Amino acid sequence: MSSVSPQLAADAKRFSLDVSQIQELGRKAIETKARAHCPYSNFHVGAALLTPSGAYITGVNVENASYPVGSDGEKVFRAVAVATDISPPASPCGSCRQFMREFCGLEMPIFMYDVKGEYVVMTLGELLPMSFGPRDLRADGSTTA
Repeated sequence: MSSVSPQLAADAKRFSLDVSQIQELGRKAIETKARAHCPYSNFHVGAALLTPSGAYITGVNVENASYPVGSDGEKVFRAVAVATDISPPASPCGSCRQFMREFCGLEMPIFMYDVKGEYVVMTLGELLPMSFGPRDLRADGSTTA
């Protein structure tokens, strides 16, 4: 049985997650990274999301010449992990942060794993302060400002 670091135990408590859920998020993000399609940047990114029902959803960066942004997914997630081949770990890019803002609460933890499997964790709100999100739009599409 492997020991749990004090930091991992503290992060699990802070975000109301099980240690095993954080470990599984990291494992899935790291393993998924190998499926990235990044012929232009050669910057492999794997990601894993944890849903409220306990399901894990994985994904990777997929580059193409037109760089479109868009996907369908659940509207609520409990946690996200991203993994890269560099150290220190990379945070999600600005476009990805804004995309997550559409589907995730500002308190959601984002675990960022480096090439050695070590992580740094921040909330979406910490990574995207003063964000613009769904609640900033009125039903008619105009802004609340």
